[in-house]
Amino acid sequence: MENLLSRVTLNPSVSQGKPTLRNMRFTVAQLLELLAAGMTNQEILTDYPYLEEADIQAALLYAAHIANARTIIPLPLAS
Repeated sequence: MENLLSRVTLNPSVSQGKPTLRNMRFTVAQLLELLAAGMTNQEILTDYPYLEEADIQAALLYAAHIANARTIIPLPLAS
């Protein structure tokens, strides 16, 4: 599983340092938003052919690690 996390990259020169997949300009957040919107893995892979199934799994694993953080900082409420 930790090998999957190597697909998530942090590079200040790419996407303003946000977590991306394999150093591409495709953020983990973008992928998670697609999944949250109801897209299936296959739909995502069809629409974004440069992504791989392992990228989706890596994004989910990364999100799980973040969600398991010990310190939670509340987000400001939208106005």
